[in-house]
Amino acid sequence: MIGRILASVAALAFATPGTAQAQELRPDQQAFTQMMKGLVEIDTSLPNGSCTRAAAYMADQMKAAGFTDDELTLFATAASPEEGGLVAVLPGSSKKDKPILLIAHIDVVAAKRADWERDPFVMVEEDGYYYARGISDTKALAAIWADTLMKYRTAGKKPRRALKMALTCGEETNGAFNGAEWLAANKRDLIDAEYALNEGGGGATDGKGKVVEQAVQVGEKTFATFLLETRNPGGHSSVPRPDNAIYDLAHALVKLSTHEFPLEFTDTTRAYFRDAGAGRGDDMGKAMVALANDPTDKAAEALVNTDAFLHSNLRTTCVATMLEAGHARNALAQRAGAYVNCRIFPGHSIESIRDELAAVVDNPAVSFTILPPKRPSPPNPPLDPKVIGPMKTLAAKYWPGVPLVTQMANGYTDATFLGAVGIPTYGVPGMWGDPDGNGVHGLNERMEVRSVMIGRDYLQELVAKLAN
Repeated sequence: MIGRILASVAALAFATPGTAQAQELRPDQQAFTQMMKGLVEIDTSLPNGSCTRAAAYMADQMKAAGFTDDELTLFATAASPEEGGLVAVLPGSSKKDKPILLIAHIDVVAAKRADWERDPFVMVEEDGYYYARGISDTKALAAIWADTLMKYRTAGKKPRRALKMALTCGEETNGAFNGAEWLAANKRDLIDAEYALNEGGGGATDGKGKVVEQAVQVGEKTFATFLLETRNPGGHSSVPRPDNAIYDLAHALVKLSTHEFPLEFTDTTRAYFRDAGAGRGDDMGKAMVALANDPTDKAAEALVNTDAFLHSNLRTTCVATMLEAGHARNALAQRAGAYVNCRIFPGHSIESIRDELAAVVDNPAVSFTILPPKRPSPPNPPLDPKVIGPMKTLAAKYWPGVPLVTQMANGYTDATFLGAVGIPTYGVPGMWGDPDGNGVHGLNERMEVRSVMIGRDYLQELVAKLAN
């Protein structure tokens, strides 16, 4: 009942798009905002920032709320001392029910002050938005998870299920150290849970402040990068030879550019195409539904393929992203190389995609090398009604008439590492973004104040429902 009243208050307080700045925050929202501001303003981009310092800051916040040292685990390695993280454990009253893990990464993409309109590491509120690097990806979520556990502790209450929280580094940096991967490999018992709640889901607006969709991420593609190389002795540019490293590579890339991987569905993507398509009501929506019902419908597929996201959501995709060739302007290239990034549909190994690409190129002069880091390929989480059901019920209360759809991510998150060790991981609904992407990974990253505050209420009520 309390959660319902607070949700109603939040909905009223932030009912009009663009007016959140003028609205008065509740006392609990003010305290939360200060904690979130402190986290956001710690630079956690690498190599100059420090996740370790941000994790220590969050540990101090939780200690002030009553958490003890044995409930908080700060971790880092000697090789990566600034890429540390935090695991917090709130014991539950049940000895039988397995815990729920709440996870968020606290590292962020680098941001240059000269490029931004505002200091990227100072949280500014303007025109109903918070501006700062990492506010959306994913420090607001990290602050919400910490605040959720802290509210239980300060109220002196225990959830039925234990709640665990992992704030990690390395999701954005693609460095040698990834906190979620390290925990899965070295501290599996510490993060053991029936399932985890993560980034990856969320809502979308029509660009005018109205939330038109909420989504839960159930599964994601596997990330892999291949290096394609051609080599020969080279020579003087005045005496061209028939075998040319650059041309061999160029011919290979042309073949890859025209190769279309076959259409596929998982239970998640089929449900997404049916539900999201039905909610659209336009020709694209009708084609999405038709394709979900009949994957051999070529007319429907042709229309759906005109949307870049939907096209990619139906298949493995591979694209050349970088080129390197030659050593002098007046010499034949001795080597040419291309980096090809693939997002692999669930059910396929990285090796099988490499072999398919090699067969398409069909030239033994072109070598294919799998580049590190090599990610695992875990199975998709189940569409578990015990998890998805409460999400839908609460979404209907917070956003009446707005569909909640299940979707598979075209990219990847740290769910990859948790799923690989048997912890199904779901990207939560709640907070939302605008059609332009809100500057995530780019300039002037922002998140609507209403999104943070209403999303926080939704997520805390969701955790309470799942945990009890």
